[in-house]
Amino acid sequence: MATVDEDLNQLEKDIRQLKIEYDMYFGGGRQRPPQDTQWRAEQMIKRYSERGADMNFSQRFRFNNLSQNFAKNMEVWRKKMKQKEEGFVQRHFGAAAKAIEAQREKEQAAAPPAAAPATAAEARRPAGPPSLYEVACSDPDREPEKVQQLYQALLAAKKKAGEKTDALTLDNFQDFVRLKTEQLKKQAGAKQVEYAVTMEDGQVKLKARTK
Repeated sequence: MATVDEDLNQLEKDIRQLKIEYDMYFGGGRQRPPQDTQWRAEQMIKRYSERGADMNFSQRFRFNNLSQNFAKNMEVWRKKMKQKEEGFVQRHFGAAAKAIEAQREKEQAAAPPAAAPATAAEARRPAGPPSLYEVACSDPDREPEKVQQLYQALLAAKKKAGEKTDALTLDNFQDFVRLKTEQLKKQAGAKQVEYAVTMEDGQVKLKARTK
């Protein structure tokens, strides 16, 4: 039987997972809301709400914080669900990418023609097609939201391009980003790796470069 601390660790893990899964759902990378994970977290909260005497002071303090965090997130997710059902929310990375690219073109047009790159790293950056989405990671295990957003952007871009995404799961993508980041950081002695989702010759590609 799990201890109180083990149950609280699982509850904290489930709440983090819920954030990722709801982001996927609202971003278009998941067809259904994460009901299983939500149910598990709700049952854990209900169980320990009725067993307050089984916890010491520090455990009760942690449980209360986790419960409040869960309640706040659930309120946000309920509002988004309502908006989604009523047709008010139409968030997708295609529109976001277009907005980013339009802003980038506007900024480039306003810049002096002979302007030099701001840094040596930018001067070394190879020319190429504009990115649909970019993010820099230093430690993917501690930056799950960045990896999740990159995954959603790649998934949305591939779907829009008509490419197959059956083999592209969040778990194997997280493993890939973790290994790739470690590999490039060691090879180049860099602190960060920048990932970019691009469209080249009608194909979606994921590029990685050190910063």
